[in-house]
Amino acid sequence: MTETIRIMVIDDHHIVRQGLVALVGTVPGMQVVAEAADGELAVEMYRRHKPDITLMDLRLPKKSGVEAITQIRQEFPAARIIVLTTFDGDEDIYRALQAGAKGYLLKGMNTEELTDAIRTVHAGKSRIPAVVAERLAGRMGGPSLTARELEVLKRIVSGRSNKEIASDLFISEATVKTHINSILSKLGVGDRTQAATTALQRGIVHLD
Repeated sequence: MTETIRIMVIDDHHIVRQGLVALVGTVPGMQVVAEAADGELAVEMYRRHKPDITLMDLRLPKKSGVEAITQIRQEFPAARIIVLTTFDGDEDIYRALQAGAKGYLLKGMNTEELTDAIRTVHAGKSRIPAVVAERLAGRMGGPSLTARELEVLKRIVSGRSNKEIASDLFISEATVKTHINSILSKLGVGDRTQAATTALQRGIVHLD
């Protein structure tokens, strides 16, 4: 008789969370022992229940999925967490895996993919779909933006002009232009509009 895999489900959408709980409940050898709707509660529930596997959404109130993963892994280095999200921007994937997630699943997956991922990660292996691994390889190989470039990019996405960005960050317009040229080069795009679109598609910047 194999041991039951104890699972915690973290998602702020009630219907999605209940659906996952019900789904896992139909699989022999798996049991949901805890659930939560925000990142802060996720950390608290992890401490209380110490599940074998945690299914974690990335977009959570109070504390993001990445922040919750980071905190849980700091306290419990052996924690096995699978990120479950509708977003497949490579930056989101990168951040989650950097934080210590062991698997990554898009919410459109079927029951078999979900249970397979749970068993794989429970066995101590990583589970990253091929399409996600491909994006990740591209992210690992590309030059990363500096903290200042990220601040400029966020403001480009918000529709701020060079003059406004200069004022926001207490730098000259010439410096803003230098940062923008570097951003365009690193993202492989030709103008500000493409930079904003790419930043949102890849999950480098999120619209609040």
